[in-house]
Amino acid sequence: TLPAIQANEAAYLERAVFKVLPGAIAKQSFALDDSGTLRPARPGDSPARTVHAGYGPDGELVGVALPGQGMGYADTIRVLFGYAPGPETIVGMQVLASKETPGLGDKIEKDPAFLENFVALDVRLAADGSGLANPIEPVKSGEKTQPWQIDGITGATISSKAIANILGEGSQAWLPLVRGQLDVLAQAGGGNDGI
Repeated sequence: TLPAIQANEAAYLERAVFKVLPGAIAKQSFALDDSGTLRPARPGDSPARTVHAGYGPDGELVGVALPGQGMGYADTIRVLFGYAPGPETIVGMQVLASKETPGLGDKIEKDPAFLENFVALDVRLAADGSGLANPIEPVKSGEKTQPWQIDGITGATISSKAIANILGEGSQAWLPLVRGQLDVLAQAGGGNDGI
């Protein structure tokens, strides 16, 4: 059954990439090697070190789907989030694995108001490109005043804070690296590699 499980996981990941990168119609996967360089992904590369560049109809780079994970209320939460380099925003977020409490913590996957946080979440880099200009900040539901804040979910505070922390840490780690290699990602031109 392992090959069937792996095929299902690959299909789910493929759908998630296109969900978190609106406008993408093709993708190319890249793995982070030990030197800090992105190279075309190969079977067996760690999902935690693999990013997926999404391309539009003309082969232009639409964005990059990035992995993230961290501790939630019940267990580790794994996510994929979409980064659009032009506006420097997170443009989508998909929970890949979660064991959060049904009816409360699992709202991080389904609550429309919470998911709206990830349509244009500001993740601009500082002028020197070393990290985020403003850290992603969780706030209580209805108290969002800045584009880098995430409105939490009443009754699922720990889970919504966990998502903010995962995206904050993931952005801090990935975005300087992605920004420095945008030309590599853009030149790949959008062939769908199926990885």
